[in-house]
Amino acid sequence: MPDFRPALLLAAFLLAGCASAPPPAWRAETFASDSPFYTHSDLAPAESCDVGRRALLSQGYEVESPASATMRGNKFFQPQPDQMMQLKITLVCIGNRAGTTVYASALQTRYELKSTGTSTGVSVAGFGSISLPLPTDKGSLVKVGEETVGDPAFYQRLFTLIDTLAMGAPRSSPATDEQPGPAQHIAPSDVSNSR
Repeated sequence: MPDFRPALLLAAFLLAGCASAPPPAWRAETFASDSPFYTHSDLAPAESCDVGRRALLSQGYEVESPASATMRGNKFFQPQPDQMMQLKITLVCIGNRAGTTVYASALQTRYELKSTGTSTGVSVAGFGSISLPLPTDKGSLVKVGEETVGDPAFYQRLFTLIDTLAMGAPRSSPATDEQPGPAQHIAPSDVSNSR
């Protein structure tokens, strides 16, 4: 009679490997209405994003603005000598009846320094060849993980700074991004007649 124990053991290992796979990320997505990713402002969209730009610049972020109502800020951190993290914050400012909604999303990317070694070969006639590993100081940063920051306290701190800076921002008419109309020309005779 054949022994089925090795086959059963192999099947058990395969099933255990399948059972330990992480669940898909989309299952945890709740689409809750009380999201920490936005706040409201009574400034116009361009002014709100300008305040967001100043908030990121005040914290050492390198800021790029692809449009007046959208911007991205990047900042690098080095928690360990062989690790680096990059934090990318995107702000999008969308006008509404009450002013502007400012949406924020932060993406944290982790990198590790990986060393690369080389080897060299020496060939001696009559004896053959020998390969010897040579230690090198060559290293490269390798991306090891990336995730959206979901901590409500992080976004609360960002929005508190934006609100603080908005208090001193010059204001135009609320929720309008309209450009002022053409300047009216007043003739010198109109000025002299008004006296």
